[in-house]
Amino acid sequence: MATPTEIFHRLLAGITEGHLAELADLYTEDAVVEQPFALPEPVRLVGREALRTHFTTPLPVDLKLVASNIVVRTTDDPEVVVAEWDYTVNGAGPLANVQIMRVRDGLIVATRDYHNHAALGSLAAAAAHAG
Repeated sequence: MATPTEIFHRLLAGITEGHLAELADLYTEDAVVEQPFALPEPVRLVGREALRTHFTTPLPVDLKLVASNIVVRTTDDPEVVVAEWDYTVNGAGPLANVQIMRVRDGLIVATRDYHNHAALGSLAAAAAHAG
């Protein structure tokens, strides 16, 4: 069975490689994803199907994400890892990210995602005007 660190790397690879339709399968049926810094308001997604919709909803612009400086730390709780990484978005960045992830029986149970949504929105808007 995959470790929480391995599951995190699968999730990040799916995002950066554009395999978004498959990402929901990494989560439990009742998974909870919280994005407290999302704009215009915090986001809380509950359930695999809500995540599937989230991952497969087209964005208004094409974003190319490249991850770097990836560090995954284990915790005293064997189900929980804390990951830190940077995204380069359409060649601009870096944007810092932190995710706290709980994995049970090889599936993501919950995450709390701290991304710089304001900067991501600015880069997305710049990409839309450049394209």
